[in-house]
Amino acid sequence: MNLNTVRGGILACLLASVALGAQSPPAQKPADQALPGQQVRPAQDPQAKPTFVVSIDMVTTDVIPRDSRGQFVADLKQEDFEVFEDGVRQEIVAMVMSHGGRLFNQLAPPPPVAREGIILPQMRPTNDAAGRIFILYIDDLHLDFRNTGRLRDLIKKIAKTLIHEGDLFGVQTTGPSSIAMDLTYDRRRLDEVVKRISGGGLRPKEIIEGPTGQEGPSEVRYRANVAFQTAYDLVSALEKVRDRRKSLIYISEGYDFNPFQKTRAGEDVLSQMGRSQNRTQGSDPQQGQDQQGEYADPWQKRGGDWADADLAAQLSDLTRAANRANVSFYTIDPRGLTAMPDLDENLDPVDWMDYIRKSTDSLRVLAELTGGVAVVSQNDFDRALKRIDAETSDYYVLGYHSTNPDPLRRTREITVTVKRPDISVQARRYYTLKRPPRAK
Repeated sequence: MNLNTVRGGILACLLASVALGAQSPPAQKPADQALPGQQVRPAQDPQAKPTFVVSIDMVTTDVIPRDSRGQFVADLKQEDFEVFEDGVRQEIVAMVMSHGGRLFNQLAPPPPVAREGIILPQMRPTNDAAGRIFILYIDDLHLDFRNTGRLRDLIKKIAKTLIHEGDLFGVQTTGPSSIAMDLTYDRRRLDEVVKRISGGGLRPKEIIEGPTGQEGPSEVRYRANVAFQTAYDLVSALEKVRDRRKSLIYISEGYDFNPFQKTRAGEDVLSQMGRSQNRTQGSDPQQGQDQQGEYADPWQKRGGDWADADLAAQLSDLTRAANRANVSFYTIDPRGLTAMPDLDENLDPVDWMDYIRKSTDSLRVLAELTGGVAVVSQNDFDRALKRIDAETSDYYVLGYHSTNPDPLRRTREITVTVKRPDISVQARRYYTLKRPPRAK
């Protein structure tokens, strides 16, 4: 899926990397003369050391300090914060505060490096700049068409409650709605989204009767891969933006790589044995499903375990990328409180509740591991959006250059504290370094 339209609108504020190299090794000594037909390798100097190139980027993290009443503390200075990486205190070299959506530079970072090929949106006057960036990521491949009305009402609430004048926002979908909106300040463009958006997710009956491979329902896995890759590309583009809180409003019904496992296993068994044979022998189809579906093929259960492990790996990769880019996921399930399935679906209630639990848990993981909020299993979207609005309006962005000497330690724990008493701090807990490029 082409994401250039979204990437093109994102501001480029990528800080310069500093390449450090160790001293080059001394020249090699002349090699001994080779005999005919032999090759003699140059003698290795035991004092020679390999050369390493280290890239040092600024690590940024959002911090939301609150007092005992839950109010944002807006008068903190650089010396009030302490940042630790893997238990080692770091020096804060950049500090920006956003209060009420307005930015205040308290400790300016080094100037950014301009890059070609980046399309900057039209700039507002400084006193109107909110400093907030939102990406509305609408995963319509995992939104039921029957909930399109609720989905459109949710977008209207977002336009009214969350996105204010001066906010920079873009919209990206994954499926049939085909919306890829450049970053813009024009809130009126959200009206286009409301008119065009619709759900295109699979119905339970389509999942159960669809083709199934060794990894579970093939169409389910394909759609999830599209959704995760699209989100990953958006996060990678947002990684270039510094000194702002970057929020991805993740609207989806969640993910389950092996949904309705027992129901699908029962359908397979009945298709093999023949429904007429069950009726002739007077056997109970439900009993046959319980006996055959769970025990006839032990690979069915093991395949479900593998599917859960694959889903966990996908969620882990995406949240690591988000933490590296300092992007917070605010996941919203427009279904709200869910009851039993529709009667025409003919689903096992236990299977249905397992599906709801796994799909909502996936949204919780995306939010909790990136410092966001999961709005799932609730119908009060107004209250949830007000909370998101507050968290994205009042915050500090702290920046430091890591002094961790171990380049092999890719995942690093971050701890932020405030010296003043009775102040709680909300901040991300870790980030993960990028893997080095493979040698060609």
